[in-house]
Amino acid sequence: MADKIQLPYGQWPSRITPQNTGGLLELSEPAWDRNGTLFWRERNSTQGSIQMASPDNGEIISISGDMNVGGGLLYGGGSFGIGENWIYFIDKPSQQLWGVSPTEGNPIPLTYGLALSASPVVSPDSHAVLFVHSDGEQDAIYLLSKDGEQDPVSLISGGDFYNYPRWHPRGRQIAWISWNHPHMPWDSSTLWLGTLGLFPNEEPRLVSESLIAGGEGISVLQPEFSPDGRWLAYISDQSGWWQIHLYDLVTGEHRQLTEAPAEHALPPWLQNRNGYGFSRDSQKIYFTRNQTGIRSLWVWDLEMDRESRLELDENYTWLDWFSISPLEDRLGLIASAGDLPPRLITVDPSGKTVIIRQSAQEELPRTLFSLPQPISWKNQDRSEVQGLFYAPHNPDFQAEGLPPLLVIIHSGPTRQKSADYQARTQFFTSRGFAVLEVNYRGSSGYGRAYRQSLQKGWGVIDVEDCLSGALYVTEQGWADREKMALLGSSSGGLTVYQILVRYPGVFRVGIVLYGIVNQLDLLKNPSKFERHYSHWLIGPYPEDEKLYRERSPIFFADRIQDPIAVFQGGRDPIVPRNQADQIIQKLKKNNVTHLYVLYPDEGHGFKTAENIEDFYQQSQFFLENHLFREKGN
Repeated sequence: MADKIQLPYGQWPSRITPQNTGGLLELSEPAWDRNGTLFWRERNSTQGSIQMASPDNGEIISISGDMNVGGGLLYGGGSFGIGENWIYFIDKPSQQLWGVSPTEGNPIPLTYGLALSASPVVSPDSHAVLFVHSDGEQDAIYLLSKDGEQDPVSLISGGDFYNYPRWHPRGRQIAWISWNHPHMPWDSSTLWLGTLGLFPNEEPRLVSESLIAGGEGISVLQPEFSPDGRWLAYISDQSGWWQIHLYDLVTGEHRQLTEAPAEHALPPWLQNRNGYGFSRDSQKIYFTRNQTGIRSLWVWDLEMDRESRLELDENYTWLDWFSISPLEDRLGLIASAGDLPPRLITVDPSGKTVIIRQSAQEELPRTLFSLPQPISWKNQDRSEVQGLFYAPHNPDFQAEGLPPLLVIIHSGPTRQKSADYQARTQFFTSRGFAVLEVNYRGSSGYGRAYRQSLQKGWGVIDVEDCLSGALYVTEQGWADREKMALLGSSSGGLTVYQILVRYPGVFRVGIVLYGIVNQLDLLKNPSKFERHYSHWLIGPYPEDEKLYRERSPIFFADRIQDPIAVFQGGRDPIVPRNQADQIIQKLKKNNVTHLYVLYPDEGHGFKTAENIEDFYQQSQFFLENHLFREKGN
């Protein structure tokens, strides 16, 4: 092997470029039909579409054609459901329910005049479809006949929110999750079991319903009936972690299966996102387990009453969007690793994997990538904080001394940086940066107490945890204390601003993507889903207006003195452009070195390859100009 070339950290040329790290296909929502055909949603830079493939021959066929498929509730998900001869999907622009034959094509509309819809789930006899609908204020679970000849019927209502409608295999019972303001579903939610009445010449209706699990201070999600109809499984954090439980539909007894200090679900930001499922004979439950940001595959044998890890033939460190075939015990998953972009794969009970679809061409060798190392540290009040550390890595280059540190803050507040493929992180580590991805208190993945610890502390706790994490990394000798930078998007951008306000001079550079600067502005027109979220994160308004001002960087922007680059989408509905405009006006007034890049046609997150490439180039140039200069120059 040739000797490595000596170049300063942060200046290494890299084969990891915006062209081969940006513009990945977004793969999600795998689902099987009764014949063993696998369907999924994939999204390019412009739209989402339904694809299908037989795992036996691998031929990929587009089902939805040019239509843009995507559920419109929460942050997305619940885009389509599989019937015997029909695929039911949500047309994203119109939010109407459509049907299409996977063999004949030609989608047809089944509903008219709906507002927001998601999660179509087809009955066992394929004669009806449950789906979640909202007009923006009133949410309900609706039932539609398979051909759409009759208007959809409001079956379940009265709750503020619904998710995970499920059919019992014999079709007379259904289960669902609901929650009410002011809670978020990862805070308090409930699982319900209902019985349908089907009467001649009358609309179907719910004749009974029972509360099965959950309630105040307990989050439940992902109900699943066993194929034999005996069990209703669900996930609850009553023990302090999201664990898998069984409810016996005959005896009414509850039983907790998993007990490891680990999460067996992700927060339900999305509709219909699953992390486990029954085998076809109902004797096993296959499930995913999240520990320290690494998500692995396990199986629980109900007859033997024990769990075991399913060792895969590929080293995947993150698994998502679980689905199991009703024909055989074959799983569909989205799988990735720190050095591997997401793939749609299938897995058999022996752990053998088959690649169905890749999100990227995977032209680069895996030896180019830095691998995440889970770490933890103590903050100022001796609480433990979690994160992932990436050492600078490029097989062609080396450097003397210590590398610069880039602290990357997730878009939170409940999100988690995990050991999946992080293109942004790899772009910088391959150029000689050390990267710390902080999972500050409030992040998911570390149990309920950790997730709930951000309550009324947003804009303070996240700031302290990011600062303590950066200092910990430098104290370990992994990075240069004098060359630290920040990068955050959305809520993470708020954290960047708050750090620069409260600790000027500690970090040399800040990079913000569509970051929040004014909490009071965001209270004016929140989505229904987040209507009371700020009250939990900060405090009730207007009683705690003082806190909202204290947690809004715009009111303390005079304290910012470090160079800052701001990137903003002109059509962002979540953090509108005026947030960026406000902070830029302050920076100009105070003569703070800054860069402002506005992408007029982008929303909350940049999608087009041209803009993604521009973001990377501008960020790298900004860091080179300001992170490596001597202070005072």
